[in-house]
Amino acid sequence: MLYNKTSFLCTSSYKTRLRRNWLYLCIVWQTLFFSVLTHAATPEQIENIQNAAQVHVLETIEQPIGGEIVATPGRIDSRVHATDCPSPLLTSSSNTRNTSSNVTVLVECPEDNWRLYVPVRMSISLPLVTATRPLSRGSIISNDDVAMSMVDKNRFRRQGFTDFDQVVGSKLKQNMKMGDVIERNDVCVVCRNEKVVIRAVKGEMSISTKGTALTDGANGDQVRVKNDKSQRIIEGIVTGVAEITVNF
Repeated sequence: MLYNKTSFLCTSSYKTRLRRNWLYLCIVWQTLFFSVLTHAATPEQIENIQNAAQVHVLETIEQPIGGEIVATPGRIDSRVHATDCPSPLLTSSSNTRNTSSNVTVLVECPEDNWRLYVPVRMSISLPLVTATRPLSRGSIISNDDVAMSMVDKNRFRRQGFTDFDQVVGSKLKQNMKMGDVIERNDVCVVCRNEKVVIRAVKGEMSISTKGTALTDGANGDQVRVKNDKSQRIIEGIVTGVAEITVNF
């Protein structure tokens, strides 16, 4: 009986140590496993994620004609989990025709089962005609008075000009500062109460007469004009400095 009891105690003690060793191994394994999962991203990994988000915006957002897009990815918390993805990072966003100043891009690595949302600030610039020097009301704009400048679309939402020919030769209706964007309401190619040439066009035939503009207008605008000879009031399209074309 004494031998059996001792044998039992030894066996029980061995099993207890075995369970303890197994539990210890499990704890160590879990610690290592979760340490890998929660390992903070390296600066290089964060930079790769930001670059992927930036490229996504530049390649998917429709670029305006003659304009340019600048995409700046937001800051990413260095504590986030990321890995050196074995394949190229996947990117996506909900809107590829975004016109706002911010886009959120999803960057993910399916193989390593992680994903991050990266905010990207977007700036769209358009070429618009601006003043090269201070200009006074009533002055006639010349080629030396204007230049083409890239203007942030989000800061300028009014209607400007994209061609020098739309502005040169027109009269200023208000003072302008150097660098100001010249808007349609700032100038008149045809000015109210001033004399104009009315061109009546029908097919290949064209007849010209004199008239008086009743409204201001820029190139392409429709304005009212009075025929000085017949006193009739008609509507025509501004086609040049002090020139209105009426199609019959």
